[in-house]
Amino acid sequence: MLTSQLGIRLILWMGKTVATPAPYEVMTSITNVEVTNDSENSDGFQISFTLGKDKARDYSLLQSGILNPFTRVIIGVLLGAIPEVLIDGVITHHQIMPSNEPGMSILAVMGRDIGLMLDLEDNNEQFKNQPDFLIVTRLLSQPKYVQYGLIPPFQITPTTDVPIELQRVPRQWESDRKFIERLANRNGFVFYIEPLTFNVNTAYWGPENRLGIPQPALTTNMGSHTNVTSLDFSHDALAPVSTEGSFVEPITKLSIPIPSLPSLRIPPLAATATPAKRKVQLRNTANQNPAQAAQTAVSTVTKTAEPVKAEGELDTVRYGAILRARKLVGVRGVGLTYDGNYYVRRVTHKIKPGEYKQQFTLSREGTGTLLPVVRP
Repeated sequence: MLTSQLGIRLILWMGKTVATPAPYEVMTSITNVEVTNDSENSDGFQISFTLGKDKARDYSLLQSGILNPFTRVIIGVLLGAIPEVLIDGVITHHQIMPSNEPGMSILAVMGRDIGLMLDLEDNNEQFKNQPDFLIVTRLLSQPKYVQYGLIPPFQITPTTDVPIELQRVPRQWESDRKFIERLANRNGFVFYIEPLTFNVNTAYWGPENRLGIPQPALTTNMGSHTNVTSLDFSHDALAPVSTEGSFVEPITKLSIPIPSLPSLRIPPLAATATPAKRKVQLRNTANQNPAQAAQTAVSTVTKTAEPVKAEGELDTVRYGAILRARKLVGVRGVGLTYDGNYYVRRVTHKIKPGEYKQQFTLSREGTGTLLPVVRP
């Protein structure tokens, strides 16, 4: 209700480390904004500005330095009376398109989420007798990241495998971000950083979070309740895989097979999961202990793409909310085969004067709704 009455307004904050509201001349030069939140890759943004030359015959926006690379940028929207942050990131790229027509030159600035600051420097470290979740906590808690609003407590899932120094020592040879992602990949986890509010971020390291109340339903074919402008589904029966492998028991030297284990994507979202017809060999488990071998099998199954995917676009004013990636959302009006709850993989927010569209990608492990109704 408030959204239709108060409308939707863009919020843009900028600064060297701590961001503050952008100057008037920056806000009035914006032509469009695009923000992508992606559960499988880092988040990113693009802002386009009109450029005008000053008396020195240079572009004043560029001369001011406010849009220099590595300037911190926070993009949000005021939906009704509630401000929501879409991304907290830094500028990494400029693209200038001069025009012969006055006022028609365009500057596009692109950037990535604040997690980029963990990916600027390679490090060589070793972490003796430390489980993966303690290593991740230690890396994220470094004082150099506090200036970007990355402040504990973080959402980190404990792991049970504790490496013994005489057998294995975890080593880092890449950037903090890539090392954390490697540890997440080994455990079948995901890692991302997302804003809590303006200038404050949190980090998540654990299984895909499929808990919590689903977001307002994406609705089609339901008259005045319809809030999506397009919605398509696909079902790839070759996407799921099972595993086959073994490890060598260190005392008896016997080769013990590893059973095919389920994915960490729980709870299930579909009534009928698509069966795995493909089988992959676990190539690196022979010298692992039983816990590590099971971890590798679970991670392999969890990393594969889900077979059922939905893509579409919604009308933000009708929807009345911001659709968030990495959370659940209900779908209704399609039929029992594809209705039900989904995990939101990706959302692209496209904002320009008088228009705000959200394009989305959803997925789940099979067909059939688990519940007779979803949250409206």
